[in-house]
Formats: sequence, structure tokens, C-alpha cells
Amino acid sequence: MTTQSVSCPAIFLSAPSSGEGKTTITAAIARNFLNQGKVVRVFKTGPDYLDPQILAQASGEDVEQLDMWMAGEEYCQQKLFEAAQVADLIIVEGAMGMFDGDPSSADLAARFNIPIAIVMSVKGMAQTAAAIAGGLANFRDDVKVAGLIANHCGTERHAELIRDALPESLPLLATLPRSEEVALPERHLGLVQAAEVADELEQRFTAGAEWVDGQLITQLPEPVTFYSAEVPEVAPLLQGKTIAVAKDEAFSFIYDANIRLLEQMGASCVFFSPLHDAELPEADAMWLPGGYPELHCKALAANTVMHNQIRGFFDAGKSILAECGGFLYSLNDLVDLEGDVHPMLGILQGTGAMRGKRGCQGMQTAVLPEGEVRAHAHHRSRSESTPEPVGYGRRQRHPAPGESIYQSRGLTASYLHLFFASNPEAVARVFGAKC
Repeated sequence: MTTQSVSCPAIFLSAPSSGEGKTTITAAIARNFLNQGKVVRVFKTGPDYLDPQILAQASGEDVEQLDMWMAGEEYCQQKLFEAAQVADLIIVEGAMGMFDGDPSSADLAARFNIPIAIVMSVKGMAQTAAAIAGGLANFRDDVKVAGLIANHCGTERHAELIRDALPESLPLLATLPRSEEVALPERHLGLVQAAEVADELEQRFTAGAEWVDGQLITQLPEPVTFYSAEVPEVAPLLQGKTIAVAKDEAFSFIYDANIRLLEQMGASCVFFSPLHDAELPEADAMWLPGGYPELHCKALAANTVMHNQIRGFFDAGKSILAECGGFLYSLNDLVDLEGDVHPMLGILQGTGAMRGKRGCQGMQTAVLPEGEVRAHAHHRSRSESTPEPVGYGRRQRHPAPGESIYQSRGLTASYLHLFFASNPEAVARVFGAKC
């Protein structure tokens, strides 16, 4: 295969830590360029469901997750190459702090030669912001830093103090005052799902585009050259199969890349709502993804017709994958944040219970009987009185067993969210393929 290349302006937004305003600013910049008539392709670092929903609405384009551990370098390389063929600008939003994690945002930016704009809340500091930005910019020789975006910058004098303290090699790309009009709504696992607040988001994106307008960050950066990668062809392992996918306010943690892979393997995906529907679509297998079932316990419990439909599907021995929120929905009961108990499907013995702010998150490999699949965990609940697991997740960097994995008849259930492209054959087996 001959390697191809294409150039496209690109910028990578990273920060010293979480909570500096990366997603708000990424959305504002994307909408500003969209208003300029540009095609903007946004990527999100790491296994994130909520930020991409927000950024997709802001940019008007699908948002892909990039993670070199979860998806592989070649996968990330090819996605960037494909985006560069159609985009006027590529924006990558980092995760956590710039050098946090393995691989980190800095690793991803360095691997694909994308310059980083450092996003920093400068509230309560002035020249110190320049010192921190300078330290980040010079921490590694293989990382290019384009400049600083000073978020929560109070006055022009505040901006001047920071600008004067920065070296010429580190320009001040934007000075953004605190604005309640552009801040994005949040809840316990992160941002609120875009579909729930679409109209409000539009107002915030309009304000955000004006918020960043006229700043250096709204000028196209220098082009970056992206290269094609050798990505294996996907075999039609699910040819002719129909997979029913739960998708509504309670179940929405779905990688578009996962749906796309199922379709590339020959499957037809049909969507249904455990909240609102009374009948399952005709299907050979089912996927109950993660989401927020704990926010919709009463409605899920009340839809007993759907319970009976899914139990019948399970009793028939058909394949079901239940991830995190889908796993909780599969249990006998779910205890909400107020301590009220709600009956769930009961296709797997056990009770799920919310536990406030404490939780579990991190990258793991799902060690399934069907094969190993890269995955991650992110939940603030616990399960108890469950059966003996068939296996456990293997943590990325810690020897302790990861999340429990359960199987019963055709059901595979766990807190883990799987990234299907990391092992298509294993995923096809989970959905009932004989390969």
C-alpha cells in the first residue's frame, strides 16, 4: 500500500489540568470557524461520550475519539488523514492535563506533529500564568506549543501583565473573560447530553463564537501534514444479522465508530428506546450501551412491556451486550441517588446502587472468552449480589483485577465500555457470529 499525504491546518487544545475550560473554548472556536463558512473536524482525546456530543453540535460534523492505547496509532493516523481530506481546520481537544495519562494528550500531539494551544484559567494569577505556560511548553522537546489561551482573564491590564511576561516564542492567542453565557451545563459524570439541551446549547454556541471572535485563535493555524495508514480490511463477520441498539435519554454512550464497525461487518443496526417503546424491533442480537439509567429509573421500571420483550429475547438465547448503564439495567434492581429501589430487567442476578461522587474510571482490557477488547470504565455506582464472573478487566497499569465480566446464556455484561475496532472478531463473536 502506497502511503498518501494531505495537509490541513490543525490545532490541539490542551491544559495544565481538567476544569480549565477546554470543551467550552473548543466548541466556541469550532462554531466561530463554522460561521466563517469553514468545514471544521473536531476530535476528542480519550474515551469520552459527552464532550463529543457537544462538539458535534458546535462544529456541525461528527466527532471521533482518538486514543492511541484504546484504538491504536494506525487507527488514529487514518482518522486524521481522512478528516484532513475534507476539512478546512482540524481541532483536537485533549483530556485531563497535558502530560497526564499514558499515552497523554502531549503524546498524541507529538505523534502527529499537531501544535498545542495551552488553555489555562488565569483567575488569581498574572505573570505566574506565563511561568506555568512556559514550563509546559519546554517540558518536552518533541511537543510544539503554538501559544496560550488565557481563560477567565479579568481586564485588559490583566491580559497585558500576562502578555508582557510571555516569551516571544509563546504568543497570547486569546484572552477570554469569564462568561456565564457560554459555560456548558454539567452533571455527575460530566457534561449534560447534547440532545437534552440542544436549544440552550445553540444559544451558548452563538455567544461563544462572539466571545472568541477577533482573537488570534480564530485565524487559521499553519497546515500539518497527515499520512494514510495501513488499516486492516474489516471482514463481513456479521453479514445478514440485525442488531437492536438501545438509544434514548437513558442509553446514549455509543461510539459512532462502534456503530460504523458493526455496519462494516455486515450488520444492520436498528435503534429502540427502553424508555418509550413498547415493542422491540426484529433482531438477532442486542446492544444495551451505557448512559444515565439512574436518572430515568422510574420510567424504565414502569415500562414493563419492554421488560417482558427483552426478557423474551434473553430467554431465546439471543446475544446481548450490556455495558455499564446497560449492565445496571440488566440487574434485578437499581437504587437511585435518593435510595429508592426500582425493578429492572432481572436477566442478571444482582442489584446496582448509585454512590454519589465516588466511582471508578480508567482504561482496561476486557478479557472475554471471545477475545480481548480494549475498553474503559467510568461509573459512580456499585453492583452487589451478582453471580460469579467469567473474567475481569485487565487494568492498563495496575495489577489488581479490573471490572467483573458476566455471561449468562447469550448475555455478556460488565461495567466496561468496549471499543469495538480494537478486536472486531471478538466483538462479532459477542454478537453471535460463528468465527
